[in-house]
Amino acid sequence: MPASEQDLFQRLDKLNIAATTHRHDPVFTVEEAQRVRGSIPGGHCKNLFLKDKKGELWLVVALEDTQIDLKSLAGQIGAARLSFAKPELLYERLGIEPGSVTPFALINETAKGIHVVLDAAMMEHELVNYHPLTNRATTAIRSDDLLAFIRDCGFEPAIMSIGG
Repeated sequence: MPASEQDLFQRLDKLNIAATTHRHDPVFTVEEAQRVRGSIPGGHCKNLFLKDKKGELWLVVALEDTQIDLKSLAGQIGAARLSFAKPELLYERLGIEPGSVTPFALINETAKGIHVVLDAAMMEHELVNYHPLTNRATTAIRSDDLLAFIRDCGFEPAIMSIGG
């Protein structure tokens, strides 16, 4: 059974990571998120769950306005040709539904078989915002705390400039 939103918040508490969560209507796109978020401070982000032609999985996290071309991205991160992973694989590996992709879902990845790539520009923000395993809310944490959480889940993310 995948971790729940409450499981995530308990894990953040255990790590002494402060988080602020804002509830809103479900959102599936950056544009929808921009309409419902109001004045939530910090960097707002998009998350891509990708599979390359060799079967490698990638979670790429960047600021919402970052222009990402999958062909260029593959070269940047050292992947074979990239495409979006199927919803079934998203649920199998990260325990979430489309529209809820988030680095917080790494709490559910027991195989540790996903490459995590964080955009350097995003990491310059003091606060960053992600869905807490559901697209019905947005949770803000410090970017340093995001790194601590990802590492606690057993991943060492690559931090690099993404996009053009």
